Amino acid sequence: MKKVLVVDDTKFMRDILKGILAKKDLEVAGEAANGREAVEKYRELKPDLVTMDIIMPEMDGIEAVKKIMEINPAARILMCSAMGQQALVIEAIQAGARDFVIKPFQPTRVLEAVDRALQES
Repeated sequence: MKKVLVVDDTKFMRDILKGILAKKDLEVAGEAANGREAVEKYRELKPDLVTMDIIMPEMDGIEAVKKIMEINPAARILMCSAMGQQALVIEAIQAGARDFVIKPFQPTRVLEAVDRALQES
């Protein structure tokens, strides 16, 4: 079973994502509320996939992506952004994220992106 780390500064959003991911054969191995926590949890859990919010306190998603890519250049990270954050999404992709999904989440789009991210080698 593939392990996922869900990162968002709002519990509500993490819960929505966990609900969507539960439809797949995926285990939500951990959650983080900011980028610093995400990097620590990534090290500890070594998940197959990370869903990463962009705007967060302490350390934003882009900085966290850079740090995770230093730990594991093959990390699979899916950015979660609000509308109007295109420039940040591009920056995150350049930093190593595989794909992005827009909030409010459309379950089918999230699951397609998750599938794609996990299939890429």
